Amino acid sequence: MARWQPDARGRLEAAALELFGERGFDQTTVTDIAARAGLDKRTFYRLFGDKREALFSGSGHLEEILVKAVTETDADPFEAVITAFRRVAQVIFADRLELIRVRHSIIEASPELQERELRKIGSLTAAVAATLRAKGLHETTATLAAESGITVFRVAYARWVAPGSDASLADLIAETATELRTIVSAWGRGG
Repeated sequence: MARWQPDARGRLEAAALELFGERGFDQTTVTDIAARAGLDKRTFYRLFGDKREALFSGSGHLEEILVKAVTETDADPFEAVITAFRRVAQVIFADRLELIRVRHSIIEASPELQERELRKIGSLTAAVAATLRAKGLHETTATLAAESGITVFRVAYARWVAPGSDASLADLIAETATELRTIVSAWGRGG
């Protein structure tokens, strides 16, 4: 085996996704993933802390794009978060629906991975709220905007990965945000 091979990270992520889909998360070892990718275990551990990170390694990139988009948007706090998530949907999730559906089904089948997903979402929410506070927003406003935006994203994401869905994630985020605005508006009118 060659000492250096291109795109080791990508090959390991693809191998992990394939094996988790075929065997399940718990039945797949790091050795299995490395062998499928044509690499060794040491290379895997150099790039990932554990096999869960092969599924979640993109979360740092997602957070980076989201925080940058929130920073650059001059809209009100909620709209800034929604606009940022729509940008993330276009940059990270576009043209990857089938791959994301496989990843989603793997996570849904494992309580351990569901817990990791919730921690990653919590970290993302905290980063968005911190970004809004850095823009001068009060703690409560920043938290409400971040939590509401994350909720819109999660609902839209669930609709997007559902079987038979053919709308874009960015469009579903916009639709879900509109639905939330309608609900809040109706409550404000006593409805």
